[in-house]
Amino acid sequence: MMDKQRWLSVLSLLILTPCLFQARAQQDKIAQLQPVQQIPLQIVATVNFVTDLVQQVGGNRVRVEGLMGAGVDPHLYKASAGDVRKLQQAHLIFYAGLHLEGKMVELLERLPRAIAVSDAIPRERLIRPPGGFGGQYTYDPHVWFDVTLWKLTVTRVQDALSQIDPVGAAYYRANAAAYGRRLEQLDAFIRQQIAQVPAQQRVMITAHDAFAYFGRRYGLEVRGLQGVSTVSEAGTRDVQQLADFIVQRRIRAVFVESSVPQRAMGAVVAAVRARGWNVAVGGQLFSDAAGNPGTPESTYVGMMEHNVRTIVSGLLGRQL
Repeated sequence: MMDKQRWLSVLSLLILTPCLFQARAQQDKIAQLQPVQQIPLQIVATVNFVTDLVQQVGGNRVRVEGLMGAGVDPHLYKASAGDVRKLQQAHLIFYAGLHLEGKMVELLERLPRAIAVSDAIPRERLIRPPGGFGGQYTYDPHVWFDVTLWKLTVTRVQDALSQIDPVGAAYYRANAAAYGRRLEQLDAFIRQQIAQVPAQQRVMITAHDAFAYFGRRYGLEVRGLQGVSTVSEAGTRDVQQLADFIVQRRIRAVFVESSVPQRAMGAVVAAVRARGWNVAVGGQLFSDAAGNPGTPESTYVGMMEHNVRTIVSGLLGRQL
């Protein structure tokens, strides 16, 4: 019979092997990309902050087309026939991964030129509750709300672009380094802003559970009315339980999201007020989509700066 130590070693190998194979497969996916001669490169991205990420690294050597604009919920998005044609014709495709693009995942995973930027993040740094999320989510996909994690995706974009455009490798490397420094500044800005809120007031209520990475990195307790996905709607019991929590903790503000219908949070506010506590809507946050084209919030940095200012103002009871 196998002794206990040997058995544990075998068990560990069985657990880790799928993760190792997945990481190697994703690494090989970039290595197998073939160089192309056409510049600018024709790139398709899914959510608009991934579009911005690719544009920041690719600069004038890429033409990036995003499939999902402002206010679009990637959990629910269905690819059209036109989207499929764009994906098939692109030199490269970038998507968030971790099943954020719920209904498109099978299509994206079958495409050899589709790169999941979140594969740059070590799995031990991802949020995975002991009981799991249920459904298709092994990990919380909302990694961009921790700027230090999102910074890791920059190199993945750089590597993929350099693989198909070796002539531009130095250009992509310089852009990636400059953008990495900008993200370090953003991370410091967020920490400075959150520090204005007294520790006991750092409780953030949102429409769905998209901000766990933000809370972990920047020191807030976060509650969402819905889970990590918006596929299933919140029920009456969810509304009542969240209202009880808000009253018990005497929370001043809740937040709506640009990509999630606001009626459910309206029901929470009404339930709280029926209990004799006045809670305000602290403002609208960008969660699964950045802002409108041409606005500061259309970029990843801009949406994060908007969010943190809105959160701090709401929790302190101020008006923006």
